[in-house]
Amino acid sequence: MARISGVNIPSEKRAEIALTYIYGIGLTTSRKILRELKFNVNTKIKDFSDEQINQLRKKIESIHVEGELRREKITNIKRLKEIKSYRGSRHVKGLPARGQRSKTNSRTVRGNKRVTMGSGKAPSAQKT
Repeated sequence: MARISGVNIPSEKRAEIALTYIYGIGLTTSRKILRELKFNVNTKIKDFSDEQINQLRKKIESIHVEGELRREKITNIKRLKEIKSYRGSRHVKGLPARGQRSKTNSRTVRGNKRVTMGSGKAPSAQKT
């Protein structure tokens, strides 16, 4: 099992899929990396030599991934909150920040607040 950027890459998967286990690398980016290194996208990670894995490691270290990317993302959100922008205020309130409607659809962001009201009548007393 190869270890790149602090992530264990599964050795039984194809290279283009295995690289997506790294935060910040999706399918398109993984294909681009493999194309630049002239590796076959359908080769499994276990079939790569140590030299090829080292080439992959060097290439991926030149990209913002994992902890560095997460820190950058958090810093950007913190900056929006500090300058009190509209998007920052939406992040503070835990609401969608990109213009989605929130009257009906943002249940997952708001936390499923499905409150149903009864008739207002107290439950009947049980017979003993």
